[in-house]
Amino acid sequence: MEKSSIQKTHKLRENLRLMRKRCKRSQEEVARALSITRSAYNSYENGIAEPSIELIIRLSEYFSLSVDKLLKVELASLPESVLSQIEKGYDMDISGTRLRVLTTTVNTENEDNIELVPVNAKAGYTNGYADPEFIKVLPAFNLPFLNPGRKYRSFPISGDSMPPVADGAYVTGEYLQNWQLIKNGHPYIVVTQNEGIVFKVVYNQINDSGTLLLCSTNPQYQPYEVKVGDVLEIWKFVNYINPRFEEPNPHRDQLTDTVLDLQKEMLRIKQTLKKLDEHH
Repeated sequence: MEKSSIQKTHKLRENLRLMRKRCKRSQEEVARALSITRSAYNSYENGIAEPSIELIIRLSEYFSLSVDKLLKVELASLPESVLSQIEKGYDMDISGTRLRVLTTTVNTENEDNIELVPVNAKAGYTNGYADPEFIKVLPAFNLPFLNPGRKYRSFPISGDSMPPVADGAYVTGEYLQNWQLIKNGHPYIVVTQNEGIVFKVVYNQINDSGTLLLCSTNPQYQPYEVKVGDVLEIWKFVNYINPRFEEPNPHRDQLTDTVLDLQKEMLRIKQTLKKLDEHH
């Protein structure tokens, strides 16, 4: 048996044993659900035999795990918060560190363009964001003051939830591959399967609950959470272009700061209560 095969078998047997025990099921119960004998399942947990590809797929479905994680990841090394999310059926990259391949376009000098998502293409972005044919027809431009070594994209913003950014503005963001780098209380463009493109102040709750807390600078809008499994892309705010001149409004800006401070305090209290519950 080759070394790589031995390593995969070791991880598989340890992962099967760990997940079964965390699910509080016997070998007999798992074997019955998979329509195999207990002795066959026992041989997989002990590394005596290797399951077929078909059975590996059935095992991954049974434990709500991707085949890749089942074979290649030492689940016992993951934080408890990650394991608990997996047990709930959220087998996603809740670490936020998965390699994400971004579809992009380049100019004649082989430098990344800044693609602009027009309003009429906004609704289709969640389906076309990874399609080269969709991306290549987007308008593109360059801004000389931005870092040429980083990737940027501009998105249309609608509504009044994020003053001073007005309805109809275009917000430019820097592509964020590692979601663990999200800084609490900073603005980001978040692309989700269900919500589409939203521009919000974000709080990172990936390690605690596998979610992001999205807040508005307009106090009329309530904060809400999104599961990272629903998130497609995250772009760190860089700048925006308003369609109209905004009059200075010190009262509004002060109110915005107050709202964000309150939201931060709510998050701190929530995290403190969660830790207290875990200790008890």
